[in-house]
Formats: sequence, C-alpha cells, structure tokens
Amino acid sequence: MQLGSGAIFFTGASASVKGYPLSAPFAMGKFALRGLAQSIARELAPKNIHVAHFVIDGAIRSADRQDPVDNPDSTLDPDAIAQSYLSILRQPRSAWTYEVELRPWVENF
Repeated sequence: MQLGSGAIFFTGASASVKGYPLSAPFAMGKFALRGLAQSIARELAPKNIHVAHFVIDGAIRSADRQDPVDNPDSTLDPDAIAQSYLSILRQPRSAWTYEVELRPWVENF
C-alpha cells in the first residue's frame, strides 16, 4: 500500500560540511550522509516525501552535561532540537526545507 506522503530526516554534524584535522573517517561518513539526503530528496520530493538533513553543530545538553552557570544556553537543548525537527515535519510542501543547521549561540561556524 502506498501512502503518498512521508518524511525522512537525517541527523548529521558539522563534519558533513567542513572537515577537521584527525577526523577523516567521521567526515567521510557525514559527507556521504549529506550527499545521500540531497540525492534522495530530489528523487522522493515528487512522491510527496520530504527529505531533510539536520546539521547538529555543538554539544547537546544532558543530565551529565549541563551548561556552565556563567555560560547559559551554551549547549543544544534536546527539547529545542526536537521542536526544530517537528517544525520542519509540519512544513507545507510549497516551502520545504532540505537542510537545517542547529547550533548554540557560542558555537563558531
């Protein structure tokens, strides 16, 4: 049974758009993931399947990794990340986003 719509979201990293010293294997994988997302986005968009690639550029906050008191919001809040994914999922087809970069305000890019 074909539903005629859907979404496929890929989670990448800053290494998918820029390589770092001593990280060639990681960068190769993330560059490949980004290329896959771009390719199948073009293939599946006519079938009403939204494909997007998310670049997560920064540390993600957790119970073990809290923001320093003197540097609030210096890590990515998991709930904020989830809200971004949900926002892209709800986009109308006439204005689909194919790539999103998420980073805290302290991250260099």
